[in-house]
Amino acid sequence: MNGRLQRWQLLLRLLLALAIAVAGWRAGSPGLGLLLAALLFWFHGLVMLGMFLSLLRINRGANGIVSLLRAWARELWVCERVFGWQQPFAEHREPDFVPAHGERRGVLLLHGYTCNRGLWNGWMRRLRQRGHPFIALSLEPAFGSIDAYVEAIEAAVQRLTASSGRPPLIVAHSMGGLAARAWWRRHGAPGRVQRVLTLGSPHGGTLTARFSPALNARQMRPGSAWLAELAGSEARAPGAGFDCYYSAADQIVCPAPTAVLDGSRAVALAGVGHLALVFERRVFEDVLRLLD
Repeated sequence: MNGRLQRWQLLLRLLLALAIAVAGWRAGSPGLGLLLAALLFWFHGLVMLGMFLSLLRINRGANGIVSLLRAWARELWVCERVFGWQQPFAEHREPDFVPAHGERRGVLLLHGYTCNRGLWNGWMRRLRQRGHPFIALSLEPAFGSIDAYVEAIEAAVQRLTASSGRPPLIVAHSMGGLAARAWWRRHGAPGRVQRVLTLGSPHGGTLTARFSPALNARQMRPGSAWLAELAGSEARAPGAGFDCYYSAADQIVCPAPTAVLDGSRAVALAGVGHLALVFERRVFEDVLRLLD
C-alpha cells in the first residue's frame, strides 16, 4: 500500500512543479518559474530543515548548527533515494532469501512508519552476498495497529529459525522496534532471537507522532495508552536483549532519550538523521559481527 501511495505522491509533486514551470514560461519569467517549481518539488526539504533546527531546543546542547545542517543535507538525499525510488518502485526488487538448509544465522528486517521493505534493498543485497538468510516484511495494514504486525513477525521468525537451526537477529527501524516489542510480548522467550537492534525507535514515544491521525501514529505519541500498556505488560523485561541505536540529530524521534529502551544497550550515533540511521556503516558492520 505504501509503495502505491508514494508513487502517487511523487507524480503529484512532478505535475505541480511542471505546471508552475510552464506558467512561469508563459508569463515570460522562465527563470522564476523554474525556481518556484524547484521550491515546490522540494518543499518537504524546507519543512525537514525546520525540524532539524528545532532539535537545537529539543535536544539542547547535544548538537551544533553546522552538524545539524550536515545531517539535514544527508537526510534529504536519503529521503529522495528511499521515497523517490526504493519504496515506490523497487519494493520487491530484492526477494527474501530463506534457503531450506542454510548454515548461517538469519536476519529479520522491520521497517518504520510510512515505509515498506524496499527500505532495506541495500542490506538485502549485501546479506545475500554473504550467505545470510533474511526476510524483509512490508508491515500491513500501513496505518493500522502495531499489534496487527505481530503474527507476520512470528511467522518470519519461525521460517528463519527453521532455515538455519539458529535464532535470527532482528533489525528494526523506527516503528519496527515497537512492532518487535509487541511480538516479544506475545511470542518472545529466551533463545527465540539472538538480539534485537532498533534504529531510532520511539520506545518512549515521539513528539512528531502528534502530527498524524493514523492509529499506529497515535500509539507512538508520548504517554499513549498503548505505550503504557506495552511497557506494563513486559514482565520478561526485553530490554536486556536490545541494542538501541539513536542520534541526537534524529528529527523524527525526539527527544533523543525516547529512542532508548530501559535496560538496553544504548549506542549513540552523532550527526545522523532518522532515515539515515539505516544507511550508517557502523550499524551494518555491527550486524555482521553479531551474525558471525
